[in-house]
Amino acid sequence: MTDQPQDDARPPEETPWWSRPSGDTWDTPAFGAGSGAAAPAPSWGEAAPSEATTEHHDLWAPPDEDGDTIGGGPRPRGPRSRVAAVLAGLVVLVLLAGAAGGVAGYLLARHADRSVTIDGADLGAAPARSVQRPEGSIASVAAAVLPSVVQIKVSTAQGEATGSGFVLDEKGLIVTNNHVVSGAQGGVDVSFASGKTTTATVVGRSPSYDLAVLRVRASNLVALPLGNSDSVVVGDPVIAIGSPLGLSGTVTTGIISAKNRPVTAGERAEGDSSYINAVQTDAAINPGNSGGPLVDLDGEVIGVNSAIATVGSVLGGESGNIGVGFAIPINQARRTVEQLINNGEAQFPIIGASLDGSFDGPGARIAAKAADDGTPPLVAGGPADRAGLRPGDVITAIDGANVAGSAELIVAIRSHRPGDTVTLTVRRSGHDRTFRVTLGATKG
Repeated sequence: MTDQPQDDARPPEETPWWSRPSGDTWDTPAFGAGSGAAAPAPSWGEAAPSEATTEHHDLWAPPDEDGDTIGGGPRPRGPRSRVAAVLAGLVVLVLLAGAAGGVAGYLLARHADRSVTIDGADLGAAPARSVQRPEGSIASVAAAVLPSVVQIKVSTAQGEATGSGFVLDEKGLIVTNNHVVSGAQGGVDVSFASGKTTTATVVGRSPSYDLAVLRVRASNLVALPLGNSDSVVVGDPVIAIGSPLGLSGTVTTGIISAKNRPVTAGERAEGDSSYINAVQTDAAINPGNSGGPLVDLDGEVIGVNSAIATVGSVLGGESGNIGVGFAIPINQARRTVEQLINNGEAQFPIIGASLDGSFDGPGARIAAKAADDGTPPLVAGGPADRAGLRPGDVITAIDGANVAGSAELIVAIRSHRPGDTVTLTVRRSGHDRTFRVTLGATKG
């Protein structure tokens, strides 16, 4: 065998181990063969040149167990050697991962040293802050009004019902809604902000105006001042206080969204319909707020929370707040409450006519004939009859304000006092006429 020149030999580093073939034969390129041609593998009976043995043995493969170097070149790498290499690589990766984890743990530990720990934590004292609020702020108004707002609980055929109310005078008179106490079976429990609870008696109630007056035996009560609902304007800030969903002492805020909003509440089937010329607000009002005060930023009551609109325009339902609530204007409530205190009952104005509920407007039509129960279209000698109105007339306006339907006409009439004179615009046989009607009175 002829040895290859050593000065032309390619260093073994240029032939990585993973490019060498496996198996029983070893076809390696001859060192120094610039063309890349393969040299014949050494014969198993032929001694390899000593130079090759000396130069390349340690780089490519370990010697045989008995020290024999027959073959003169690197021993072939079988599956075992490749597996060993892969395992070695995995060991390196594991070591690197462990080192990285150690570094991360060290950094986290350093960070933890700067954060709050369970043992020995010291967050410091709370900063000094005043609980005083400027006069006229929502907080200051709420603080002044809350002691005069009560929670009312009654037992009804359907279970326990909760409402709200407010102190009217230091003698123990309390204002609330009629629908809060109308179904009471037994006593009426009243709870104050102080936590004291007592039993109340009903002084009087008005289904027509959805108002009631209660009396409790208590001392040192603080009455809420009554404001002027005619002086409020759309956009004025207001505060509603009560016990929505049984949560006593709840304060919500909003604005006056509209005035003179015709609202019908109560149970028509039970004859307890209430027609309210309401103040509308977007202050959150929910079931349980009924009877509580709607106050301005002077802390004066400008309305008695009474009804809410629900999806589908159902008023007075049990759904939650959608930003459309209604309160009885305090000027209307004032007259009714005075009557309830003085007489135990209230009166409301009427024109003495039955309206056709099937008429879809515009306007409110006087019934053309007597009802099934015998009620005539016009009360003989009543206000409308004396003024000259006839069955079938359609009332389209009151005091110059258009009337969309029957409910709107009733609300407009009940915003007056008995004995007031109003001007009705009436359409008869395609022609409009005006009639002056002096309102009568009835109890309810």
